Amino acid sequence: MPIYAYRCGACGHAKDVLQKLSDAPLAVCPACGQAAFTKQVTAAGFQLKGNGWYATDFKNSGSAAPRTTPTAEAPAAAATASAAEAAPASAPASAPTAA
Repeated sequence: MPIYAYRCGACGHAKDVLQKLSDAPLAVCPACGQAAFTKQVTAAGFQLKGNGWYATDFKNSGSAAPRTTPTAEAPAAAATASAAEAAPASAPASAPTAA
C-alpha cells in the first residue's frame, strides 16, 4: 500500500498516511479541521506486508560483510592535499623585476 504525504494549507500540519490506491484523498486536516489538507508530490513510498519473496529473499543471514568506516588517515590525507594546493598560490614576493 502506498504512503502519501499530506500538508494542511491553513495550519501547516504535515502527516504521512498509509492508503489504498482506491481510497479517496483526504481533504480535512486532522489538526485544525479545515478543508485545506492536500496531497504532496513526493518520492514513491510503500509498505510490504505478509509472507512473500521480499520477506524470504532479503532477510539478513548474518554473513554480511562488515561496513567500512572512514579511518583517521583519510582526514589527514585530505588536509595534506589541501595544504599542497594552497602552497603554489602564494608566490614569493622577491621575484626579479625588469628595469
